[in-house]
Amino acid sequence: MRGVSPAHVNPGGLAPRMLWWIACRRIVSVRSRFRRLLPFVIGGLVVLVVAIQLVPYGRPTPNPPVRREPSWDSPRTRELAVRACFDCHSNQTQYPWYSYVAPASWLVNKDIHEARSKMNFSEWDLIQREAQAAPEQIEKGDMPLWFYIPLHPEARLSAEERAALIHGIEATFAADRPRRR
Repeated sequence: MRGVSPAHVNPGGLAPRMLWWIACRRIVSVRSRFRRLLPFVIGGLVVLVVAIQLVPYGRPTPNPPVRREPSWDSPRTRELAVRACFDCHSNQTQYPWYSYVAPASWLVNKDIHEARSKMNFSEWDLIQREAQAAPEQIEKGDMPLWFYIPLHPEARLSAEERAALIHGIEATFAADRPRRR
């Protein structure tokens, strides 16, 4: 280290062993403080998780009644749609255990509400805003949503099942057109 005087490297003229001892002591001091604070941090997180369970938002609500389903082209199309689509896009949602635990319940209910507002197989007599886009979204792999499949393995469709669902939905929509604005 050219141009640096020994006083800058070792302020106060402390011996190297003494500097090492001070540095180690500081590290031990930080670790012991962290160990003492850890139970309080964990306790605070537990209290927070319990407290958010009391927030009356996002709890699963009873499914509304089924008004009218589309006239399916085949039972196979309906079976595939039930497996891959109905939990979000119908009034026949099967709520999993985690939909009763906040904050997951908030996300589940938001997703279901959004999905039903775009297309609802149980209210086919009402306006279906984005029903015509369904076959394309299934073909592109946008539906079912990527995070839904690991939690619901039955919704995973093979390439053959995906093609059958797309063809069946197109045939169903051709015979029983969804209402549009």
